[in-house]
Amino acid sequence: MSDVLDLACELIRRRSVTPDDAGCQALLAERLQRAGFRIEHQRHGEVDNLWAVHGGHASSEPDPTLAFLGHTDVVPSGPEDRWQSPPFEPVVRDGRLFGRGAADMKGSVAAMAVALERFVAAHPDHPGRVALLLTSDEEGPTNLDGVRKVAADFRARGERINWCVVGEPSAKARLGDLIRVGRRGSLSGTLTVRGVQGHVAYPEKALNPIHAFAPALAELAAERWDEGNADFPPTSFQVSNLNAGTGANNVIPGELVALINFRYCTASRAEDLRARTEAILHKHGLDFALEWNLSGEPFLTPPSGKLRETVVAVCRELCGIDPEQSTGGGTSDGRFIAPLGVEVVELGPVNATIHKVDECVDVAELERLPDLYQAICERMLAG
Repeated sequence: MSDVLDLACELIRRRSVTPDDAGCQALLAERLQRAGFRIEHQRHGEVDNLWAVHGGHASSEPDPTLAFLGHTDVVPSGPEDRWQSPPFEPVVRDGRLFGRGAADMKGSVAAMAVALERFVAAHPDHPGRVALLLTSDEEGPTNLDGVRKVAADFRARGERINWCVVGEPSAKARLGDLIRVGRRGSLSGTLTVRGVQGHVAYPEKALNPIHAFAPALAELAAERWDEGNADFPPTSFQVSNLNAGTGANNVIPGELVALINFRYCTASRAEDLRARTEAILHKHGLDFALEWNLSGEPFLTPPSGKLRETVVAVCRELCGIDPEQSTGGGTSDGRFIAPLGVEVVELGPVNATIHKVDECVDVAELERLPDLYQAICERMLAG
């Protein structure tokens, strides 16, 4: 068994359902400390975060830093009897490693750790710094105490990162066929529309919030928020949940609650989306309350960025493929690192089975992943 496969299996065996790290970071910290890394643990609430750094010299100018970013938490397995093998007992079958987190993203975490061990062994006095940042709060509903909080701490204390490789599973069909060079922002809202409850036979004595909201919803859904740009598709608006009523078919509800979300590009700003949404609601005369939550701003690493150029070149040379450079998909913890002025690129295994029953990763591609990460280190710092 290879070192990266062995480490991935050790991580999968730890039932680290978010936000429980279940000892994954302690295992990785011990290995990296033996390799000469300086270890810092940050515990916030129920969340474990790990910052491991190698290199750096005392000088007036900060050393350039290449960081790898990942998470040790996983989503719940779902009904375990639907898995071909237990989700937290890693199994290699037909050339694939099965287990919860194999692709998202304990395989990548193992590959990053192994790549860093190999790099510092080959270049003990390398220029600049290499680092690994891990959290157990990526899959959670709020992401309050993970990389978001660590990034705020880094900003406050002047911790500088220049480039960041996120190990999220980015590939579509084979390793290296797609990298993410940016992400859309995510703006959510909880909208409460107030009406007057009453009997359905006497609508004149009530105010149905469903009926009142319907024209506004139609306008919100039809609104063209922006046209997108060369790097991003147009901003999208979605209602993910809508609830009203008492459960009885003869009662007009007194309140409606809708959960809304914008996935927005760099052509829009969160404050403008909020203002335009509220203007439409006011236009339709609604009595409403709207609570907003901005979970991440959009970001983009430009084509001329050194990290983006390097990752593209590594994929071409080691995977034999010209990677698609995408800004699609959901969000990642890169959204908390990019605002620090960091170039961010996401490179990881195939994402076809993430969050699914029988999650898996191709073993041959897992064993090649440390080569890609190490090559990025070589070219960014030791080339």
